[in-house]
Amino acid sequence: MLTASNRLLRLLSLLQTRRHWAGADLAETLAIHPRTLRRDIDRLRELGYPIQASSGVAGGYAFRPGNALPPLLLDDDEALAVAITLRTAATGSVGGIEESALRALVKLEQVMPARLRRRVEALKSVIVPIDRGGPTVDAGLLATLAAACRDQLLIEFGYTDIRGKTSRRHVEPQGMAHTAQRWYLVAWDPARDDWRTFRIDRITGTPRVGGHFTLRPPPDGGDLRAFVSRSIHVAPYAEQAQIILHAPLAVMAQRLAESASQLQPLDDARCLLQCGAGSLDSLAYWLMTLDVDFEVLAPEALRDCLKAAAQRLARSVQA
Repeated sequence: MLTASNRLLRLLSLLQTRRHWAGADLAETLAIHPRTLRRDIDRLRELGYPIQASSGVAGGYAFRPGNALPPLLLDDDEALAVAITLRTAATGSVGGIEESALRALVKLEQVMPARLRRRVEALKSVIVPIDRGGPTVDAGLLATLAAACRDQLLIEFGYTDIRGKTSRRHVEPQGMAHTAQRWYLVAWDPARDDWRTFRIDRITGTPRVGGHFTLRPPPDGGDLRAFVSRSIHVAPYAEQAQIILHAPLAVMAQRLAESASQLQPLDDARCLLQCGAGSLDSLAYWLMTLDVDFEVLAPEALRDCLKAAAQRLARSVQA
């Protein structure tokens, strides 16, 4: 049986793993009587932890925002993950948090047990930071956009597109994704009646937050990273194609850069390739370099380009 002190630490740890705990579930997990649980909750409140209780069928306990951040309990893997994340943040693509990340890392390492400190030191000795190639975005801007996504609030902002054209955008933010060294906002644009992807480093000024909106079904079944990947790697090109590759997804994923295409599994021996290019001729010759059998689903004009290329190669061999 846990001692009172250990039980309080265990209770505190459990409360930090969920947004809400049903009282019965929490008591059962701790193997204690509900009355004991209520006394332990009161004790944590006395220690300054802002724990909210609710009654009724869905009643239970949850942390609520307080005036100060209470101490958090981390297991070994969580502490190691936080340390790595803080070290990455100090040299990452989010501007304005480098110094704060280093201060937090120092505090964390000071209280780490020796076994964890050795693991962190081992990682520090072998991980070499590489200069970031992408633009830096402001941490405050990311926080504003993230809050608007979470709370389903309309936002308005200035935006400069790839051609340098500026505009005001009024959108319903869905979520954010980080890929190819850049941050992107996925949002529904009512003026265009479609989903749009915005490079966050191209947002100008401070976004204005508006009223609530009703959340729409997300694009790509909620896989925002896949949607962003297609938006930036396929959609911008004048010519787009769908090809069945006669090779497993795992094999082709090793050959093709993520920035060049999108792959989806069809079965154990085939996968679907979606890609784009500036011209069909360049796309045709690129496909022939993959060294794999394939079938063109679309467009029809790509088949004609491949036939012409095959005939040209045949004549070259006969010459």
